[in-house]
Amino acid sequence: MKKFLCAAVFVCVFCTAVFSQEITTASDFFKSVSDRYAEIKDYEADIDITIGKSEMKGKISFKRPEMIRIDFSDPAEQVVVFNGDDLTIYLPSPTSAILEQNVTASGPNAATSQGLSLLRRYYTVAYESGQSAVPLDENSDEMVVNLLLSRRSAAEAFRTIKLSVDPSTKLIRRVAAVSSQDVDYIFDFHNYNLNVNISDQRFIYDPPSSANNYNNFLLSE
Repeated sequence: MKKFLCAAVFVCVFCTAVFSQEITTASDFFKSVSDRYAEIKDYEADIDITIGKSEMKGKISFKRPEMIRIDFSDPAEQVVVFNGDDLTIYLPSPTSAILEQNVTASGPNAATSQGLSLLRRYYTVAYESGQSAVPLDENSDEMVVNLLLSRRSAAEAFRTIKLSVDPSTKLIRRVAAVSSQDVDYIFDFHNYNLNVNISDQRFIYDPPSSANNYNNFLLSE
């Protein structure tokens, strides 16, 4: 449960951070990726999430400036929605719960342009092994350029964040993060559909009336 919540929050944090503003770190390639994403008004993609040995699959929808929705197929019917202010997570039976959090009211929040500023301030960015493309996985035909973000302070939740980028499209294919507890978080993005004019209504979630509601769950003990 905690891992799922961490994954949901991380996706919201990361995706909105990438789109929030131009990245001006040391890596010119990283800037070119940021410039590419600045051209994208919205997108849909398949997403696979692996946390330790746990795996999740779903479809992610993003719309500028900060709206995100993930509809999971595994675990079935789980939904994550972020509308720029509020994060909503639906957990179906047997829990049947709606978790809601006003992110802007919860202190420092990476799910805005502030989030990118935090990355720029607290992480260094470099090529993992040079600017040449390498296989995404061993024996893979898919080639990517790997960028490594390393935290400057032990206070950051993730020790490292690796971005695997398609050099031809400048789209992020994989995000691999290692937490302070040495838990691996891997987010794979497939089958992008760009600039498909997603409606704002997509990011309004109407939960089942029978679901139990829990507010400010990120602040709960």
